Amino acid sequence: MKTPRIDIFKEALKTGVVTKKYPFEPVEAPEGFRGKPSIDFEKCIGCEACVNICPPNALSVEIDTKRGIKRVMLFLGRCIFCGRCQDVCPTEAIKLSREFELSSLNSKDLYQIVELKMAKCKICGRYYATVRQILFTAKNVPKDQRPLLLLCDECRSKVSAKHISYARW
Repeated sequence: MKTPRIDIFKEALKTGVVTKKYPFEPVEAPEGFRGKPSIDFEKCIGCEACVNICPPNALSVEIDTKRGIKRVMLFLGRCIFCGRCQDVCPTEAIKLSREFELSSLNSKDLYQIVELKMAKCKICGRYYATVRQILFTAKNVPKDQRPLLLLCDECRSKVSAKHISYARW
């Protein structure tokens, strides 16, 4: 038996209004909503973990070797709000917010850019890592091995190889 339309109308009246007059009335995203990621510029160390894990390549890195600056850039226009960047960040510098209104007339408004000072290798003089990344890593390295953090990967390999070969003889 079909429900008469009048019964459906009565039920709707009991339920009341379930829609919002968005955008004229503010809407709050539910708890656990994955919205706009934001980078805490003070916590970012430039390790590139977020860049390596980002499926749509919304995160990228540029290195300015003349100025010794590493730029970590987040372009919200490519972001799919998956939250993987937040999951892998060792310093919790990236957090997903509940913000979802991201429209803009200027695409430059959709970029977040962190500029970090880089360190030079003590042997060859090339830029190889950010100062913050070295300081962060130093916390977990034994004191006697910390001087190796001041070398690029190539020079560190050479120094380590010499040290090992001399130790064997």
